[in-house]
Amino acid sequence: MQMPDYKFFVEAVAAAGQQPQAAYAALEKLTHDVVGVKLFTIMTSDTKDKVSERVYSNMPDAYPVLGTKPYNDTRWSDITLRDKQTFVANTIEDIATVFDDHELIQSLGCESVINVPIIVDGEVIGTLNCLHEAGFYTDERIKAAEALKLPGAVCMLLHEQMKAGAR
Repeated sequence: MQMPDYKFFVEAVAAAGQQPQAAYAALEKLTHDVVGVKLFTIMTSDTKDKVSERVYSNMPDAYPVLGTKPYNDTRWSDITLRDKQTFVANTIEDIATVFDDHELIQSLGCESVINVPIIVDGEVIGTLNCLHEAGFYTDERIKAAEALKLPGAVCMLLHEQMKAGAR
């Protein structure tokens, strides 16, 4: 795996103003460069209260950023939130077994997904959700997605810092 160029991400995080949105957009670009992505969202995860919040979406008309929502215990939550592993589904049929919005996902031209858990201090605090055409997330791309975990953690911590400052 070739090391990604983090320079623009680091610059976006360091820049004053427009945070955390500038960092999220830079993470989207980094994700596109590292693994490829059509639909990209960033979700927070509260594993104690079993709620998540979408904090970024590159398709806000289909997947808006608003409020928290509960999540169900499924094979997805077992893999991603409990076992802290990247979830992969490379067909719309596999996606349909864990996501109720599979028809919307398919209507956007997406039939594969990787959900990369963002782990800080031993806890999953969020996920990076990458969707693309069927069969897109090969073993090589899944391995490459590991390079997104640290930038994802930076974005999650920046989100928490900005949220705490807004109180």
